[in-house]
Amino acid sequence: MKSPDDLWEEIGSLADDEMLHVLTKLLSVYDQILKNDPQNEEAARFFQHLDNAVTQTSQCNLNRR
Repeated sequence: MKSPDDLWEEIGSLADDEMLHVLTKLLSVYDQILKNDPQNEEAARFFQHLDNAVTQTSQCNLNRR
């Protein structure tokens, strides 16, 4: 398994379209986990963190305008 530092480096080197594919794949994987097991805490935490990140990013973008 790769270290978080290695993954950060790889993510940083991806093109925008590749990054979208990575995000879509992660969403799909965790969505399927949650569909198979609605009580799965790992998947629920993933979506909570994702929601927080989207909200924070949206708020930052609104503040820049």
